Amino acid sequence: MFYHFLYPLRELLSAFNIFQYITFRSAGAAITSMIISFFIGPMIINKLKVMQIGELIRTDGPKTHLTKKGTPTMGGIIIIFSTIFPVLLWADLTNIYIQIMLFSTLWMSAIGFVDDYLKVIKKYKKGLIAKYKMAGQISLGLVIGTVIYFHPHFADINTLISIPFLPNVELDLGFFYIPFVVFVVTGTSNAVNLTDGLDGLASGLMGITIIALAMISYMSGRVDFSQYLNTLYLPGAGELTIYCLAAVGGLLGFLWYNSHPAQVFMGDTGSLGMGGAIGTLAILIRQEILFALLGGVFVAEALSVMIQVGYFRYTKKKYGQGRRVFKMAPLHHHYELKGLKETKIVIRFWIIGILLALLSLSSFKIL
Repeated sequence: MFYHFLYPLRELLSAFNIFQYITFRSAGAAITSMIISFFIGPMIINKLKVMQIGELIRTDGPKTHLTKKGTPTMGGIIIIFSTIFPVLLWADLTNIYIQIMLFSTLWMSAIGFVDDYLKVIKKYKKGLIAKYKMAGQISLGLVIGTVIYFHPHFADINTLISIPFLPNVELDLGFFYIPFVVFVVTGTSNAVNLTDGLDGLASGLMGITIIALAMISYMSGRVDFSQYLNTLYLPGAGELTIYCLAAVGGLLGFLWYNSHPAQVFMGDTGSLGMGGAIGTLAILIRQEILFALLGGVFVAEALSVMIQVGYFRYTKKKYGQGRRVFKMAPLHHHYELKGLKETKIVIRFWIIGILLALLSLSSFKIL
């Protein structure tokens, strides 16, 4: 709103000219987001406590988690509101990239909210039935893929994806692009959701990942930077930097309350909502393949679950008794059962996330 109301006044007062700069509006979005999260965080946490919306702990999980029973959940509301509102204030709302990001975030957050509501309030053990959750994720992927495929803004690049570490090399997926988008959105949202199991783990990793995506968005949206770095130029993609920094501000504000010992958990409202947003970001800036490296911790967490489930079913069918590769999946629980403290696992995973982010950024300007 600031961009639309104040920037047109630049001819009356030249100071308003500053609203044309993405860097200024991104900083404003980040600051606004953090202020909002610090302000509404305690109110939402207290409200969740009053409504007795507490986390349900798995009885077959690490015994140290039993003390977390009853901790307020659905705290992802803090992240989502702290992201969406600053974007509405500071971003160019006519920008197609911003429109897709707002739609994606709200869509997946709504699915996560329904899942949390059914689990925590209605006491349905499994929450939203898996096939309905999957249908929501696939539907989002279909919508995003279809918009990108047919919208005139993406006419020259609608089916292209960038190949990391190879300058100015893109792969044209043609008709397979929309199914590919569905795979990325579904896989990313599920991977982030699975990672959300320790205090501060998912929120910290998402913050690290989105900072890297913000840098790539800004570079991709500037013709001079994209030419210098030998990457695909995406007109208008720089506006995504505002969304990214708003999300980082919201995640940092949430982490203030989610760090160990957590006062609130994000629940599926936050993990599915922001997981879908991260996947959509990777799609919009054409870095879907690079995200496998950038979000390597999320990928490892998801793979650990698939390996565990697949091997268990295979051995049960072959030997009559299921066997496990890991002590428990996802991967962070495996290390917990090996005796590592929760805070050590979280910090080590953050460090790995930072290294992967730096390695991903190093893929630009190789030659």
